[in-house]
Amino acid sequence: MAEPLPPSPPTMMSQNQNQNQNRSSFWPATSMTDLNADSLAHCSSYLSLQDVSNMAMTCKYFQKVAYSDSIWHRFFRERWPQQTPSLASQTSGVREAYIRRRSDLLQFKFSDPVVADFITDTKPVDHILLDEEDIIYSKGSVIQVTKIDDWLSERGSPVTLSDHNARITCFHGSNICNINCRLFSLNETSLYRSEAQRKENVLVTSSSDHCIRLWWKGSCRRCFRGHNGSVTALSDKLLGNGTGKVLASGGEDGTVRLWSLSSSGKRGQLALKATFYGHEKPIKLMSVAGHKTSLLVTVTGDSKVRLWDAAALSAARSSCCVGMTSIPGSLVNMKCHEHLLYVAVGSSVVAIDLRTMQKVLSYSIDEKLYSFEAIPSKSLFCVGSSNGRAMLYDIRRVNKFPTAKAEPVTELDGGHTGPLTHLHMDLNKIVTGGRGQADSHVNVWESNTGALINSLTCDLKEASMDALAVSGCRIVTANHSHMEDLGVLRFRDFSNASCPAVNSEGHDHVSKFWKTQSYSDSETE
Repeated sequence: MAEPLPPSPPTMMSQNQNQNQNRSSFWPATSMTDLNADSLAHCSSYLSLQDVSNMAMTCKYFQKVAYSDSIWHRFFRERWPQQTPSLASQTSGVREAYIRRRSDLLQFKFSDPVVADFITDTKPVDHILLDEEDIIYSKGSVIQVTKIDDWLSERGSPVTLSDHNARITCFHGSNICNINCRLFSLNETSLYRSEAQRKENVLVTSSSDHCIRLWWKGSCRRCFRGHNGSVTALSDKLLGNGTGKVLASGGEDGTVRLWSLSSSGKRGQLALKATFYGHEKPIKLMSVAGHKTSLLVTVTGDSKVRLWDAAALSAARSSCCVGMTSIPGSLVNMKCHEHLLYVAVGSSVVAIDLRTMQKVLSYSIDEKLYSFEAIPSKSLFCVGSSNGRAMLYDIRRVNKFPTAKAEPVTELDGGHTGPLTHLHMDLNKIVTGGRGQADSHVNVWESNTGALINSLTCDLKEASMDALAVSGCRIVTANHSHMEDLGVLRFRDFSNASCPAVNSEGHDHVSKFWKTQSYSDSETE
């Protein structure tokens, strides 16, 4: 009978496991919250602003660390190297100073922005866009793109895009100004090649020449044809999710057409994905629904509203229409937010539930409207009237009687003459401009209260405003003079302004009665 084998010696692995088990019995488990606040704050100095903001939302201890002065001193120095934080009180910190300064800059509360003028001819600017690096504007069928840095350094000249054979479509009947120039991310198109291009945009324009053109790096890269008439509207966003997103266009022929920006071929022969029929009049406005990205809202000049579902494509040409309604009055503008559609027509604003296509709210303004903007997330909308005034309304204040006049939160009377056709509204400010002769100034108002913040003037004599565009801390206005026979684009950048605006006759001024603000860490408006 064989003798049993002797036990084998312990392996190196088993020895290490035993040692680790022994150590774990002596050393309790630790976590990030066991570090002291100073150590965590030092580690956080390597994080971005967004990362620190996310960190603050995890727990109260991390929030305390994320709000520490040492972290926000770094953010303040990186953003404004020439400035020092101004603390509102002994108990406030650098974070509050950072957020307060950023809010003041977004509200144009300063008198010393960077200012640059570009002289043009007297032909009015039809519409204007303000991109991260470019100012894009059109006159008739010609588009011009100006690099902001080149403009400020007085080098280079605008790039002219002149492939369209007719006027870039923009509607001023009933004072609709549907700017059919859109900017979309390059990575949504077939032109995208590498991660380095992710932040680049392409320009998409439509025209009375029946064409939609896609522009990038100073030239036309795609041309989409299909409408039997002028292309009168472009969707504000792309429809759908993922890689199958499409651009929607509306035409004078009453059709809605869906185009793939990722299709190859310069003439875009394979770009047309679907055509929807149903409208009998030219389409004036279109917008992607807020609660479902496959839904598209279209409105014609006679205020007929249709809802289309791009996910329901089938052989039946009109089966993609999933809802319709109509609103009496001349169309002004519209805004989608979540499942609601806000439409300004004639002298009223109506809210429609896109799930049922029923009117759920109605606001009678009792004055003819010339412009409309809304921030539904803050329950606010603003309208411009024929007498040069803007009126700010609270969406939650609904009259018991549909025919009763809605009472505004406040009236914004900034001395505009003629109809108030230029209106911008974001989370921080309202910007207004008129279209009357010798009315070339813009007023800036606080979006929550309607308090006057600043007034920005143009030095041209007898000048009228053609267009304006606002993006964050920057604004560009287009004016032309009836007396001096020239036009001016004036660009202002408040990003590094430091001198607070004051009340003074004939200069940029600001109301003394600023209201208490609410702030957030987010870098977006």
